[in-house]
Amino acid sequence: QVQLVESGGGLVQPGGSLRLSCAASGNIFSILGWYRQAPGKQRELVATITSGISRNYGDSVKGRFTISRDGAKNMVYLQMNSLKPEDTAVYYCNAVVVTISKRYDYWGQGTQVTVSS
Repeated sequence: QVQLVESGGGLVQPGGSLRLSCAASGNIFSILGWYRQAPGKQRELVATITSGISRNYGDSVKGRFTISRDGAKNMVYLQMNSLKPEDTAVYYCNAVVVTISKRYDYWGQGTQVTVSS
């Protein structure tokens, strides 16, 4: 059974930093990543990282956020720097299992990040 457990959200002032963590278990994941959803908006890509350590970032976070992965521990991290009020959202950990014929996406329960003075 796949489980994704996020931690590290909270309240931070503009310009501050936060680090999100996600512990993934129950399978071998080709891709781990983070998505976010703000009130009234669609869920959007924040960052993903493959097992080959190829990274992809959403345009709004490039240069400010860094995704990393610890393969041995099946952990994925999101270091968020220079946070802005528009980064306020629920952040979801995402894990992808890829087979020959299909892709399976799994989601964590979400962790709230609020950027406000």
